[in-house]
Amino acid sequence: MAELAAIFRALNVEQKAAAAGAVLLAVSTFGPFSFVEVAEILVALAVLALLRARALGKRFHLPFGDGTVIAAAGVWAAALIVARLFDRPLGQNLLALGCAAILIAAGARERAKRPPDDIPPERREAPEPSPSPSQARRDPRPDAPTEPLAAPTEPLPPPEFEPYRPQPNEQLRLGGEGGEADGR
Repeated sequence: MAELAAIFRALNVEQKAAAAGAVLLAVSTFGPFSFVEVAEILVALAVLALLRARALGKRFHLPFGDGTVIAAAGVWAAALIVARLFDRPLGQNLLALGCAAILIAAGARERAKRPPDDIPPERREAPEPSPSPSQARRDPRPDAPTEPLAAPTEPLPPPEFEPYRPQPNEQLRLGGEGGEADGR
């Protein structure tokens, strides 16, 4: 019993919530028993075994990390519960679905706090914004002002664009020369 208490103290808040959800999921299987309840108990035991191994400091790789695996176990348990929805009493189903929801929420929180171990360490930290390719190529001028300009700027038109400038007293027409637009 002392070993269980030491293991429970070694877990963080999300892992403790996942452990409580797994134990309650196993407890919710009492009553009419079939292979679905056996699968729910296996899910609960797998989550508890994972948490015990992490509390004891064992290092091993799980695809997508512990939080994703715990959340997936909760989703699988919920699917099993829904599959047997009409064979058990309503209160027992609601308790079991609540336990699955606890597993899903604890797994999601664990995933948000600790990224999977297959992400490179340099990507785990919040990366600083990298300069755009045009900024990376350009060396800053030593005489460039460091403060932003106060006047707003407008973009230049494309180099091939020359706006139409009518001659004085010229009538503007739609279309090309000779009035092709108005059907002459």
